[in-house]
Amino acid sequence: MFITTSSSPEETLLLGETVGKILKAGDLVNLNGELGAGKTLFVKGVASALGLGADVVTSPTFSIINEYIGGQLELYHFDLYRLEDELSLEQVGYLDYFYGSGITLVEWGDLFKDHLPDERLDIVFEQQGSEDRKLTFIGQGARGKEIEEELRGLFSVRSRH
Repeated sequence: MFITTSSSPEETLLLGETVGKILKAGDLVNLNGELGAGKTLFVKGVASALGLGADVVTSPTFSIINEYIGGQLELYHFDLYRLEDELSLEQVGYLDYFYGSGITLVEWGDLFKDHLPDERLDIVFEQQGSEDRKLTFIGQGARGKEIEEELRGLFSVRSRH
C-alpha cells in the first residue's frame, strides 16, 4: 500500500494518466471514495494515456458501463453505485469485462467486492478539502502488487523533482 496526494483536478487527471501508462490488457482498477472525490476525473486521465482523449469519458452512473474503443486498448468504465443486487451485476455481463482483454475501471467496486478479480489494483479517494485528495493504492494479488510497486517507483521519482 502507498499513499499520494492530489492538490487539484488537473493533478488528479495526471495521476490517472500515470496509472494508465502502465496498465495492461486484462487489468482491473477498483475505484472507491465519496461522490465528487475525483474517480471519474481519474478515469479521464487513464483514457488520455490510452490515446482515447479525456473528453470522451462521461460518468456511467445511469448506464452502469461505458465502453471506449479506439485507443491502444479497450477501456471499460463501470459505476456500480446504482446496482441493487448481484442479479443486477450479472445482467450487465460483468464477467466478460472483469475478466476480459481490455482495461476495466470500476467505480464503487467495493459494493460487490466478492465479485472483483483477485488480481487488481484498489484505489481509495478521500477528500481532504475542496480540491485536495488523498489516494491510497493497494495492490491485490500478484498483478495488483506489481502495478502498485511500479507506481510507487514512478511517484517517488516524480516527488523528488
